[in-house]
Amino acid sequence: MNAIPGSAPVRWRESPYLWAPVSWLAGLAWPPLLLTLVLFPPQGWWIGLDMDWRFASLIGAALASPVALELIRRERETTGRPSSRLGVIWRFTAYGAILAVVLQLAATLVLLAYGWSRASGLAQGVGVAETTFLIYGVGLLPLTAAVGAAYAAWAGLMAAMIAFVPTPPPLRAPSHILGLPEDESAA
Repeated sequence: MNAIPGSAPVRWRESPYLWAPVSWLAGLAWPPLLLTLVLFPPQGWWIGLDMDWRFASLIGAALASPVALELIRRERETTGRPSSRLGVIWRFTAYGAILAVVLQLAATLVLLAYGWSRASGLAQGVGVAETTFLIYGVGLLPLTAAVGAAYAAWAGLMAAMIAFVPTPPPLRAPSHILGLPEDESAA
């Protein structure tokens, strides 16, 4: 009996070509994202600088979740880890937080270049760069990491519950069938 829920050994569910996409779809359906889309309809439906952050996170999750599953598959082939559902969830959470921070920094650089190109002079360009960097590169970074980790934890939970199943315990023949004394079968 495992003391921590989710720490039992797992294996890929049979037919991973079916269950991995199902877990991907379930991972995209993060409840806070769906709830906010219903309660607060987006103003901008287009991809661009004024795109709603929920669509950006949905696109990021749609692209990152299969990559995370592939990284987990490769790691399981080489090291046998993660060997539990909890390990799968932790891998997804770490990948999601790192990806969210990297994408936020990339978006900051794009906004910085856009603002610099629209500036009328050197002083205005420096001011735009400073403001953009402080707001998007420093101020929003912890929030972005938290949202990315939360979304990835949900996707990891869905992958761990749908794409993986517990490994059955090893079969042991009772000692009286093997003809061994009781204390030899325990070794």
